[in-house]
Amino acid sequence: MNPKKRIEIFSLLKQSTPNAKTELIYSSPFQLLIAVILSAQSTDKSVNKATKKLFHAASSAKELSKLSIETVETYIKTIGLYKTKAKNIILTSKFIEENYEGAIPHDRSLLESLPGVGRKTANVILNTIFGDPVIAVDTHIFRLANRINLATGRNPLEVEKRLTKLTPKEYLVDAHHLLILHGRYVCKAKNPSCSKCIIFDLCESNKKTKKVSPS
Repeated sequence: MNPKKRIEIFSLLKQSTPNAKTELIYSSPFQLLIAVILSAQSTDKSVNKATKKLFHAASSAKELSKLSIETVETYIKTIGLYKTKAKNIILTSKFIEENYEGAIPHDRSLLESLPGVGRKTANVILNTIFGDPVIAVDTHIFRLANRINLATGRNPLEVEKRLTKLTPKEYLVDAHHLLILHGRYVCKAKNPSCSKCIIFDLCESNKKTKKVSPS
């Protein structure tokens, strides 16, 4: 895909969703971190239902760190891997409260050292909270980037690196949310809504072209 087409794609996505943002509900950077940890292999909708109860009981790192694992489990038991996640968010809460007085550090390596936080979660925080020009590649973005030949790769890290390199600079900060929303609601895994796709004419999907040229 050539640079001109990439600019057109992001321009159209930006026009379609000018205020693209996460669908996770939160009222502080700490709450977003917890929500993103819980979102692994879970939908934002299910996470929001769980965090509504959890954050009502404990809205800060200090409050959450004082809860027992069993108590946290009762709030998030509808989410996949809830037992492991309950342990992780308590440990993370304790570390953040003890070392940063409840604030989220603007530091990738430190974020990735927290229980339950990997590169994707760290990227979400760095981008959403701090406005860093990084892209968190989840299943939706991985599928979309490969399907339309925006930035191909065999794994999320490869796609992330290519997207970061190839995305027009003026759209880099917004790229994560623009792509994830398009992948979630339009360019779906099964039965993508091509008839409603604002970038349909620019798509290089294998469904439309027998051979996809490398980026």
